[in-house]
Amino acid sequence: MVRETKVSADDLILPLFVTHGLDVKLEIPSMPGVYRFSVDVLCKEAEEVARLGIPAVLLFGIPAEKDERGSEAYARDGIVQRAVGALKRSVPDLVVITDVCLCEYTSHGHCGIVRDGVVANDETLELIARTALSHAEAGADIVAPSDMMDGRVMAVREALEESGYTETAILSYAAKYASAFYGPFRDAADSAPRIGDRRGYQMDPANRREAMVEMALDIEEGADIVMVKPALAYLDIVSDASAEFDVPIAAYNVSGEYSMVKAAARAGWLDEEQAVMEILTSIKRAGADLIVTYHAKDAARWMAG
Repeated sequence: MVRETKVSADDLILPLFVTHGLDVKLEIPSMPGVYRFSVDVLCKEAEEVARLGIPAVLLFGIPAEKDERGSEAYARDGIVQRAVGALKRSVPDLVVITDVCLCEYTSHGHCGIVRDGVVANDETLELIARTALSHAEAGADIVAPSDMMDGRVMAVREALEESGYTETAILSYAAKYASAFYGPFRDAADSAPRIGDRRGYQMDPANRREAMVEMALDIEEGADIVMVKPALAYLDIVSDASAEFDVPIAAYNVSGEYSMVKAAARAGWLDEEQAVMEILTSIKRAGADLIVTYHAKDAARWMAG
């Protein structure tokens, strides 16, 4: 009765990976319990997600082919675009959020167009906006630009507004740090950079005040929700954002954080349920309104008793 912080299934967003093919369900070796799904199996998974009371999913696509411009990211018949349409037909009340980035789709693994070994910010904005618009046209409820290019939220907002998608919300990865905790995700999405790294456009883990600047800019440009990524090593940023801004704050309990718990639990070094619930409570206690987590299904079951 006197508990100050309560986590519920309503707080959770489950990331899902979708790939080409039929009847595909491939477990990701570095993320036990997380899979790549084909669209047909993804819809069955989404039905279970909805039954558990989880209100939203975050989609990541695995393309059939990669090229230097990440063409499938914004193709009308791309894997995410197809998946969004299928999900909205299968589970219409489930909120479908789409990750908007090029890294899974580019042959070099970077989040934008590369010129002379450097990601070209302004040239990339057009493709990010095209990708977001194609997701909205497919039926996405929320688009989530994660590329960390300067001005991307404004580019996405303008593209949506000009095409009449005024009700499509933007969840911005506003404070996305250059973190060591993304390793398993890059395995899942096959998105590791082939050259260099992403420190030129992701945030320095040592910087706290910069996160408030980045978030303020994204809100000014039209973001409806702003996100901190990763969550656990950046709970101070989540807390700062919650105190500073009057928009919903999301936090991403990322792949490395998930896989560490899974590995320790499998070794018998900690109790998985207690550890996960403590982690989710800490993220909520820090001020997050929404938690993106691969633990979402398990957590929803545990909370249901």
